[in-house]
Amino acid sequence: MPWHPVCNIADIAPGNCFRAEVDDEDIVLVNLDGDLYACANICTHDYAVLHEGELEGEELICPLHLARFDVRTGEALCAPAYEALKTYPVRLLDDGKVELELDD
Repeated sequence: MPWHPVCNIADIAPGNCFRAEVDDEDIVLVNLDGDLYACANICTHDYAVLHEGELEGEELICPLHLARFDVRTGEALCAPAYEALKTYPVRLLDDGKVELELDD
């Protein structure tokens, strides 16, 4: 599975989200105090971009109907979403570049 460069760590301040499009996949990256997570950026309940929602701790809140997702696992935490978000492996290189691993 190939790794894809998406941004620099300086682009994602702790407690913030960053939107990336890699190979036609819409992805949200989250910086939780230096730990990086990536998941699908589209809510599994209804079409809404999650990077425009709020981040409360490790929970990403959909801006449309307030569904909550755990950014570490993609798990849907409350209605109206019941399906988990797809998650992606993330790595931080020594030079500060952030990369995602995507399925072939």
